Amino acid sequence: MIIEEISDFSLESQARLVQMIDNPGEYSPRFIATMQGSMIESVENGLIRSDVFYRLGGATIELPSLRECVDDILILTEHFLNLLEKEGGPKRQLGIKAQDLFRAYSWPGNVRQLQNVVKRLGLTAREHEISLTEVEQSLENQPEMEGSFGKAGTEKLSSDIERHLRRYFDLHGNILPPVGLYNRILKELEIPLIGVSLEATGGNQAKCADLLGINRNTLRKKISELDIKVTRRRKLM
Repeated sequence: MIIEEISDFSLESQARLVQMIDNPGEYSPRFIATMQGSMIESVENGLIRSDVFYRLGGATIELPSLRECVDDILILTEHFLNLLEKEGGPKRQLGIKAQDLFRAYSWPGNVRQLQNVVKRLGLTAREHEISLTEVEQSLENQPEMEGSFGKAGTEKLSSDIERHLRRYFDLHGNILPPVGLYNRILKELEIPLIGVSLEATGGNQAKCADLLGINRNTLRKKISELDIKVTRRRKLM
């Protein structure tokens, strides 16, 4: 039995899952759970119950996100277009500018999202070559694009953070979390924010500081304090 995005389950639902695993009944299925991010960190942050981790964490396989495998995006796109053609669909290919947009998009839904977008474009494109405009229109209905942090995106981020915080408090029941919560949460946010921004700017600290809107010395201090590794990687922007 495959359980997708276990971290999206409420703590109450996770408790029922534990009961199901402990008392499988006649069929006794094997359980495979998927999630984005680290399961151990999710347990520490109160998003996943520890008893769920102990029952599902026997063998863990970590896969990189599609965003971390930029060179694979167009290879997979071509594969999905070929599959569509073999299934009786039209023969399609991505235009050059459309390819650039595919590589720049964050693909929060990873390979499954890419496959669905490619299939939709393959079926609805007007010409043999899928245009930049058609890709833009298709991605407008997807989760926000890299760099498009408008009002809707900000509201979604805020609601996601609130949801995780409520789970964290729920995990502690009637007992308040350890003191110092404010600084702990800020640190948890700062590390990925600075890390991803450094990756987006190819490790260029001057550009990263400008992107974040902070002083370069402040950025260097944060990198040192938070022990963030700076590497020259592919730029995302």
